[in-house]
Amino acid sequence: MTQIRIKAASQLLGVSDDTVRRWVSAGRLEMGEDDSGCSVVPGEQLARLAQELANGSIEELDPGLGRRSARNHLTGIVTAVKSDPVMSQVELQCGRFRVVSLISTEAVEELGLQVGAIGTAVIKATNVTIEAGEA
Repeated sequence: MTQIRIKAASQLLGVSDDTVRRWVSAGRLEMGEDDSGCSVVPGEQLARLAQELANGSIEELDPGLGRRSARNHLTGIVTAVKSDPVMSQVELQCGRFRVVSLISTEAVEELGLQVGAIGTAVIKATNVTIEAGEA
């Protein structure tokens, strides 16, 4: 079973170390120690909590949630829009992650995408690479 250190867990969830420790105190996560005596949480529990947090926090921001075939969607805030007459580059900050999309300027205008607007990147890909990380 994968064990993840408290600091790494907090970074993965986008919260402080103290928040993770409060969740442990509240019984939301179990805490143990690794071979070097550092505090760790089970990776399986952290994954479940990450899904709970993600589902709960974006439902009000993403009205299409659960009604689209693409399962990869990231809701965030528009941080930049660079447009020419035909195409636009739109940047979203989705938590810790920056997502950049090239879409038509017409779509940008129709959707009202501007800096500060809420947007959801919907990703439908036939080839996605995942790299294993170290906890």
